[in-house]
Parts: sequence; C-alpha cells; structure tokens
Amino acid sequence: MFVYGTLKRDGRYHAYCRGGAMTAEARVRALLYDLPQGYPAIVVPEETVLAVGTDDPLADARAAKGLTPSDLTEPVTPAVYGELYTFDDPEERLPRLDALEDFSPGDPSSPYRRVLVPVHPDGGDVTLAWAYAARHPRGTHLPGGRWPA
Repeated sequence: MFVYGTLKRDGRYHAYCRGGAMTAEARVRALLYDLPQGYPAIVVPEETVLAVGTDDPLADARAAKGLTPSDLTEPVTPAVYGELYTFDDPEERLPRLDALEDFSPGDPSSPYRRVLVPVHPDGGDVTLAWAYAARHPRGTHLPGGRWPA
C-alpha cells in the first residue's frame, strides 16, 4: 500500500497501518491536492492504473502479486511522495482502509478508488502497490508533491 497523507507515520490515521511494515519512502506519478477537510488526495494518470480495487480483498492482493512491473519505467513526474507498506492480512485490512478512504468497490459514485499503480521506492526498483486516488482534481494543488506542504 502506498500512503501519502494521514496514514503516514505521525499521521492521525496511522493506526490503520499498525501490524504492517513500512518498506520504503517512495513516490508515484500523480498530482497532489490539499482538501479543505484537512487531508490530501491524489489524482493518478489513467494510463498508470493497472487495476481497480474490488470487494474481494484476497483477489486484489493476488492481482498485486501477479503483475510484474518490468516495463513500467515511465518518468515519475509529477511526483507525489509517501511511504510504502506491506501487510499480511488483506482480507481484514483492505475493507477497513476502503471504509476509511470512502471507497466503495464497484460504486461509480464513490469519490475515491483504490488503484494499483507503479511505485518507485527510494533506492529500489519499481514495484506495484495499491493507493487511494480521487476520481477528479479538487482542493488546492500542491506542486511539490508532499503533504503537509
């Protein structure tokens, strides 16, 4: 899971990441927005979305492991910076995170999606991870790609 806001270390919802392991600081190709509600949102280019989360967390976990990022060397600009986590309990973790992030699998009216995207860990090879992305830009654009700004 790639996190870039309130789920990061010292973020108000970091408790949702307890039991997972932060593997690296990382970045994704996206635009970052600061929302008036006190948290950020990213918008990722559609061509980088490899899958969209479903209501089957185990299948989603398998999808993330089943794809290979070997040909995903596109530029990481604009970049959003965050943290990369691994979890060994997707059947419990993903539904809780989906609820927190206001993602309803299969509901096109849901303001957010859980998307599988290439992630570039600092000092490591590109990998794939889930991230929560807004469907449309809104809020104040943060061109530096870091939240809080």
